[in-house]
Amino acid sequence: MEVELLAFTPEPERLIERAGRTCYDTGERAGEGTPARFIRMLIGRGHLSVLEHASATVRIRGVSRALTHQLVRHRLASYSQRSQRYVSEKGFDYVTPPAVAADAAARKEFDDAVERARAAYERLVELGVRREDARFVLPNATATEIVMTANFREWRHFVRLRGEPSAQWEIRELAVAILKALQGLAPAAFGDFHVDETHNYITTDSPEGAI
Repeated sequence: MEVELLAFTPEPERLIERAGRTCYDTGERAGEGTPARFIRMLIGRGHLSVLEHASATVRIRGVSRALTHQLVRHRLASYSQRSQRYVSEKGFDYVTPPAVAADAAARKEFDDAVERARAAYERLVELGVRREDARFVLPNATATEIVMTANFREWRHFVRLRGEPSAQWEIRELAVAILKALQGLAPAAFGDFHVDETHNYITTDSPEGAI
C-alpha cells in the first residue's frame, strides 16, 4: 500500500483560523502561533464545520477493490479510480489478506482461485469479449489505484471511523497511513488522533462534534 499526498489547501490551518474567527468576530487576535491554539479550541467545542474550508488530495496505490468498495461509501469525498473498463487487467496484481497468507493451505487455495480468475479473464479477452464485460470474473482482491479528495472535516470522519480497532484490516491500515500524512500537513487539525503502533489502529482525545 502506498499513500501519496498530491495536493492540499495552502496554509490550511491559517485559513481555518481566518474562517473561524469570522464566526466570533475576533480577527484582530490572529497572529504568529495562533492558528494551532484556535483550531484546538474549535475541535474541543465540536465546531468542526470550519475545518471544511481546507482540503487534501491523496493518491492510494496497491490496495484491493474490496477496499475501494468501502472507501467510496464516504460520499462527501471525490474519487478518480483506475478503470477496469478501459485498462487491461491482464497480469493484474492482487492483495492477499494476512489471515490467508499466514496459513499455507489457505494461501494455496486463495492463489489458485486468483489464477483461475486471471486465466478466465485473459481467455475471455482472447475470445473478443470487451474488457468491460471480461472484468466480471475479476476478484475483489485485484489491486487498484484511486485518487481521493476530501475536506478536513470529512478526513477526520474517515480516520475516526476506519481507524478504529473493529474496522477491516486493510482500510484501517489505509486510515493510519492517511492520518500520518495529514498530521504532517496540519498537526493541529489532526493532533487529537493517536496511532497505536503495536496494533495499528487510531484513538482520539475528542468527541465528534455536530456543529
